[in-house]
Formats: sequence, C-alpha cells, structure tokens
Amino acid sequence: MSAGEEAPTMPIYEYECRACGKLTSALIMKAEEESQVLCKHCRGHDLKRVISRVVWHKTEAQRLSEFDARGRQDDAFYRDDRNIGLWAKKRLSDMDVDLGSQLDETIEKARSGKILDDL
Repeated sequence: MSAGEEAPTMPIYEYECRACGKLTSALIMKAEEESQVLCKHCRGHDLKRVISRVVWHKTEAQRLSEFDARGRQDDAFYRDDRNIGLWAKKRLSDMDVDLGSQLDETIEKARSGKILDDL
C-alpha cells in the first residue's frame, strides 16, 4: 500500500452474549449472516452488536518520530518484537547519524531471530 492509500476495511463485528457476557467477533459478508452468529464461548444465540475498539497500524517512520528514547517503557513494550532496535534508531536519528541500510538489515535480523545465524 502506498502513501495516501487507505487500508481496506473488513466487516468484522463484535457481539456481546447476553447469556454469558463474553465478546465474540464475527466476519459478516452479507447482512443475513448476522442472524447465524453464535457465542463462541457458550454457543448462545442472544447476542447484541457492540462498538469495537479501533486499532490502526503506524508506519515505522511514524513509530520512530513518536518514540521517546529517554522515556521509561512498560513491560509490554519489550514483548513487542517491532520495538527491537527502535531505541537505537531513534537515538541515531536524534544525533543526525545515518548508518544506512546496514543498520536496518541488522535490526530486521534481530526482529526475526536470524541475527544468531551470523554468529
């Protein structure tokens, strides 16, 4: 997808089960399919559609520009492999140092776990 293009939307809806209170997600391609949705937890039919949380993906450049390398990160930050190398990239960017594609290649190897193959 190129810059300026919008991501395609998927008709995935969330439903709350009135019997067990849990959420179920369903892909609805046709309006008539909505009546066939069952709770994935208790198999109940009494569901109501709820407003889903909104999530969007940021580009690497957006994540880098918004990242505070001096700030403290919570544990969840370190469990996300997309954050491997983010601190180094941000610090180098702040110092106007460009290591080119070599740094990107090394970070990608670290994110994919292939960095150990070179040792």
